Amino acid sequence: MNSFALALMVSLALSAPFSPAVTAAAVPERPAVQAREAVPEVPEVPKVYPSSPEGAPVTYEFRLPVLMYHHVVPDGQKCNEMTVTAGRLEQDLRWLAENGYETVLPRELAAGEPLPEKPVLITFDDGYRSNYELAYPLLQKYQARAAIAIMVYMQDNWAEGFLSWDMCREMTASGLVEIGSHGYAIHNLDGRMGNFAAGQANGVQRRKGESDDDFYCRVLEDLRYSHQRIAMELGTAPSFFAYPFGKTDPDADAYLKSLFPVTVVTGPGKYAADLSKGLWQLPRFTVTMKAEPKTLLKGI
Repeated sequence: MNSFALALMVSLALSAPFSPAVTAAAVPERPAVQAREAVPEVPEVPKVYPSSPEGAPVTYEFRLPVLMYHHVVPDGQKCNEMTVTAGRLEQDLRWLAENGYETVLPRELAAGEPLPEKPVLITFDDGYRSNYELAYPLLQKYQARAAIAIMVYMQDNWAEGFLSWDMCREMTASGLVEIGSHGYAIHNLDGRMGNFAAGQANGVQRRKGESDDDFYCRVLEDLRYSHQRIAMELGTAPSFFAYPFGKTDPDADAYLKSLFPVTVVTGPGKYAADLSKGLWQLPRFTVTMKAEPKTLLKGI
């Protein structure tokens, strides 16, 4: 059993389902003012401005690389496709900075703010405690910013392997982290223990034969509640949503657009997100120990 499933088992088992004055003589003589050398002008960094008219959904004539991480582990620990070591994450952040990339946040996209010439959006899914203990110090060190999509059930019914609301508040206050939604319990947080189940409805997908009323109660209410709880705990409404397992659904998609101005999916990991088509369902590059940004973003 993986660490994700074990942490979920602990949480689900222990929690209920859906908180003198100075004299003139003492004043030193002011030194003579020396002529300063001319300071060369720093060229203004080009900005990319929205291409959409005011009041319309935000678009940019631009492609934005979006990176997806999950869990971070100490150096030397064995990794799977959902984990990277702290050393590798630091290597990634250093490479991005040295190659001129500037990190942006979903809320900046949603507000239609001008983007730097080489932006990159860093995201973390699920909301593991390691995002606070291992990733956050590195974000502080490199002054890099990142968005973390949390499974809100895990904050309301806190298990040690996941972020607490206090951790979320601290990181949000720093300005380096933006907290978004990964659903409330819709990430298969039931008997499937958060895992993908082949042949079944995963995440926001509608079950075969599921009525509109049942779909509303099971999926759309879950999405609304995740949005509401983040807004209540952090004092501001979340601006982005990460689809669990990257799976979309037409009815869920329409509802999500009313809640979140920015949504991201998993993969296909071949192209940067085309912002000229809007800010919904932005594809991401999956970062693993074998797939690093300097390779994934080559040629972009």
